Amino acid sequence: MTLDHAPRPRSIHDDGTPFRQTLLPQSRETGEVVPPKQPDGTPVAAAKSPFAKSWAHLIAGGLGGMASATLTAPLDVLKTRLQSTYYQQHLAAMRTARGLPPIETMSFTRSSLLHIRETGEILWQVPKAEGWRALFKGLGPNLIGVVPARAINFYTYGNGKRIISTYFNDGKESAWVHLCAAAFAGVVTGTATNPIWLVKTRLQLDKNTHADGRGRQYKNALDCTMQTIRKEGIKGLYRGLTASYLGVTESTLQWMMYEQMKMALARREERVANSGRPPTAWDQTVAWTGKVSAAGVAKFVAALATYPHEVVRTRLRQAPLENGQLKYTGLTQCFKLIWKEEGMAALYGGLVPHMFRVVPSAAIMFGTYEAVLKLLGTSSNL
Repeated sequence: MTLDHAPRPRSIHDDGTPFRQTLLPQSRETGEVVPPKQPDGTPVAAAKSPFAKSWAHLIAGGLGGMASATLTAPLDVLKTRLQSTYYQQHLAAMRTARGLPPIETMSFTRSSLLHIRETGEILWQVPKAEGWRALFKGLGPNLIGVVPARAINFYTYGNGKRIISTYFNDGKESAWVHLCAAAFAGVVTGTATNPIWLVKTRLQLDKNTHADGRGRQYKNALDCTMQTIRKEGIKGLYRGLTASYLGVTESTLQWMMYEQMKMALARREERVANSGRPPTAWDQTVAWTGKVSAAGVAKFVAALATYPHEVVRTRLRQAPLENGQLKYTGLTQCFKLIWKEEGMAALYGGLVPHMFRVVPSAAIMFGTYEAVLKLLGTSSNL
């Protein structure tokens, strides 16, 4: 007698095709999801969100701006005064009294040396005539401007670079990614903070005693803001904005150069590590100071190439004349009038203190930025 076997239910494995697990594996004991692993047993890293720890760039940028602005405040006051019409006229009168020819007729070497000498004289005269606190005029509104400006700039650039590279460049850094992120960050920052910079500039140019015997025009930053709105309207707070947009070229160039030098430093460290030799004293020096030096060099080149916009921006932000009229009414008109009345040298007024200020300022700011990011457990690299 034979027994008939009931047909066995068809198994899902009988079709010869391998079973593919579509759900994440779970632990039998706890029911928790077990992270997937690669063939060699190492866990598969989860994809990073382009918005991960975006707040870190905001904090790091703000702290970097605060440190650099405070330490270089006296040079910022000196630079602003040398860019203004009043001090250019004062210097021209001093040269005439000494029997010197107009600076625009001098050779480049002689005019440069004279500019350095005059810069030192004004730096000495300001605290002597107005007290040491005059070297920190405008520091309050400067900090009020620098901290949010740097926070906005570093936040917009750092996250912009990450988002652009993630969605449009396969997560890789490149020059065009740096270019787009820096340009966008510059426009956003300039628009958001222009009123603060205008108030700071006017406070720095406001002397205790003017040529006509008047005292200070503004009591403080709030008074300066209210007088500007009352006399020139809300749009008065945005004077010099076009020159600020022109200055976006400087920040864009600076970011691009800084990023390229950072990538070169990373490649150098990789070569040293792959060589198998112990790092030399020079290798360790480059590792510790490389990014700070890169920030200073990038700022020096970018500022030197785009400096005239700084002078134009300062002139456009000057307070109106006694009759209420504005001497400089627009970007092109300001360039032409300065060139016509004072020559090309005036477009580089205050260059020496500007360089003395912005180069160490950039090194301090970017160094603080990178250090704070590291403390917060993230990095400016992708």
